[in-house]
Formats: sequence, structure tokens, C-alpha cells
Amino acid sequence: MTKILILSDTHGNLNDLKKLTRLIEEADLVLFAGDGINDFNAFTPKTNEKIKKVAGNCDFSNVQKELVLNVEGRKILLCHGDKYNVKRDLFYLELKAQELQCDIVVYGHTHDCAIEQTDNVLFINPGTISKFSYKKTFAYLVINDTKAVATINENFFDTLL
Repeated sequence: MTKILILSDTHGNLNDLKKLTRLIEEADLVLFAGDGINDFNAFTPKTNEKIKKVAGNCDFSNVQKELVLNVEGRKILLCHGDKYNVKRDLFYLELKAQELQCDIVVYGHTHDCAIEQTDNVLFINPGTISKFSYKKTFAYLVINDTKAVATINENFFDTLL
């Protein structure tokens, strides 16, 4: 079983990102879908080894824009989503997933959390923890054998008030 923490669009909100340190340490893998890629420089090298990240449209970095990962026999496409017009729909992103033979796609860009399942692809957008967001969210993905279950956490930061 692999426990994956999924984040996107931190946009410099280091205070709230650091509040997730325990969750980052406990996760087997952390996926970051861009826009705030340098925010992860605050983490220790031990933790950084399990953080897989891609650059978003607001990241000025030489980090890759897309990454394909194999986790427990599942193939995951990690991208920001901006070049696939995800603010409109997931059509082009689904075509890319099919081209790469990915059955899970993690993306961001919209700042709106979403989990959607088509016939062949599980789409996960963790939302944002930007300090300007009215609703800070992130996601979990648990992969166990052939089963993949995603959930959105919308209440973590409310419980810290």
C-alpha cells in the first residue's frame, strides 16, 4: 500500500505548507502539481527524496513540466494542467493520459479541488493552499494493489484555528 499526499498551487504560502510537515513526513510519496515549486526548498533532504514536483505556469524554474510515475502497477501523469486547458474541461488532458497510457492524472492550475473518474482515467486536482484562497485544500491518494482511492481534505486548516 502506498499513501500519497497531493498538493498544488501553494503560491508562496510557506506558513501553511509547513503546517503540513507531519503529513509530508508520514506519506510514502508527495506529488506537487506546480505553482510554488520553490516553496519545497524548506524541507529536509530526507523528505525531499519523496517529493515529486513539476513546474506550473507561475514557476520560473528548470524543473520539468510533466512527470510520469509508476506506483504499484499504476501509471500516474503529474502535470500542472495549464497547457491542457483544464479550466475549461479535461478533454485534452485525457487525450494526453491515453497517449502515455496513464490511468491516474494529478493536475492543478484551477485552484478548485476535484476528483473525477472516466472509463479509463482517475483525475485528481488537490486545489490550492494559496494564502489568498477562501478554501484551502489538498488530496490523498492510496494505492493498494489494483485499487486507487482519492480523497480531498477541505478541513485541515480550519482545525488549526
